[in-house]
Amino acid sequence: MIKKLVLGLIVLTAIQSYSQEATTSPYSFYGIGSLNFKGTVENRSMGGLSIYTDSIHVNLRNPASYGGNNLAMWGGDSRPVKFSLGGSFKRTNLKSATSKGEAQSAALNYLALSIPIGKLGFGVGVMPYTSVGYRLESLNDEGDVDNRFNGEGGLNRVFLGLGYQFTEGLSAGVDFQYNFGNIQNNVIAFQYDNRVPVQYQSREINRSDLSGFTVNFGLSYKAKINERLELVTGATYAPERKIVSDNDRLFSTITIVPSSGREVPLNTVEANLEALGLEKTDLVMPAKYSIGLGIGQVRNWFIGAEYFFQESSKFSNVLYSTNKTTYEDASTIAIGGFFIPQYNSFSSYFKRAVYRAGVRFEKTGLVINDESINEFGMSFGIGLPVGDTRLLSNANIGFEYGQRGTTKNNLIQENFINVQLSLSLNDRWFQKRKFQ
Repeated sequence: MIKKLVLGLIVLTAIQSYSQEATTSPYSFYGIGSLNFKGTVENRSMGGLSIYTDSIHVNLRNPASYGGNNLAMWGGDSRPVKFSLGGSFKRTNLKSATSKGEAQSAALNYLALSIPIGKLGFGVGVMPYTSVGYRLESLNDEGDVDNRFNGEGGLNRVFLGLGYQFTEGLSAGVDFQYNFGNIQNNVIAFQYDNRVPVQYQSREINRSDLSGFTVNFGLSYKAKINERLELVTGATYAPERKIVSDNDRLFSTITIVPSSGREVPLNTVEANLEALGLEKTDLVMPAKYSIGLGIGQVRNWFIGAEYFFQESSKFSNVLYSTNKTTYEDASTIAIGGFFIPQYNSFSSYFKRAVYRAGVRFEKTGLVINDESINEFGMSFGIGLPVGDTRLLSNANIGFEYGQRGTTKNNLIQENFINVQLSLSLNDRWFQKRKFQ
């Protein structure tokens, strides 16, 4: 397992050195950024479906997956220790009613470890929860730049979870999550003299340092319908919580170096946010629910559907609020599944591979200029066996095509292609020793 952890860290370093921002979406300006998909590449390749759990893959959405039985195929020994790491590359075409653009980004999506102890199991890991990364400009009536907006940062999440299998098919679990990070949003207001930019411009910088705890509960239930078919259900619940935002606001007079675009501040004044009641604010993390149902044949195929709901209408961020932005309750419907031609084939490598596909329909909860920002995605992927066949480790590749937003009411439509890669590596730490 040490060699596998080193390999994972090498991949992590490569991904982090390739990219500085996890998103290029203009919609990451709002709230605390664009929500990242909380799940593995395996989940995402099935349209986001996360109700299916097994002994060889980490499930980041439902902590009940940490619990389980010892394995008869290993002589009653414990399930394997699971290490999972995933990253993605995203190319986005941006389109408004009057212009087009293109952007790309790459990011680490998660790093997680699951450790079984009999029917009990633990999970630890880290993942980016939201991402901010945009650069936008608005034009005046003469077609010159009126305001320039840019932002960076996001909210990260470290979690510790445990799950326990109470009966043959019923497991329950809980994730304890610590959220931390910062968001910085800058805006430059341009002034002109006969359409020539003046020497000095004004810049406002808002920064929020975020921290707080959240929790997520999960249930998973499996039951045999007959000798071949298995029914799988799952549910999660994350109650409403608050996280603390420590805020700063700076006003500066700047000059912009024409050759490089570098912003040089000449003098800076810090706003008295304490007097405005904005120095420290609470952000509501809305309650979230999910429920799903599926049917399949063990180690052969599975198909299911899952519904996610979030009370996003209760969210607000007074530091970045605008009168053109509101929030409504968010929801997602995910439909997907997988197929394994022959899991124990000795004659064909690709018969042992896992083939996945799915679709999702999402209402993000963001409303701008009275337009709901919705998202659609269709995905497919493949899980390739790697290493010792007894450990069932695998490398996963996923592809997703999707669309977010609209060109109505001066908004932006994003058409994106997302390529995801992950390693799901298994090892045996706890084995029964027999002496004669």
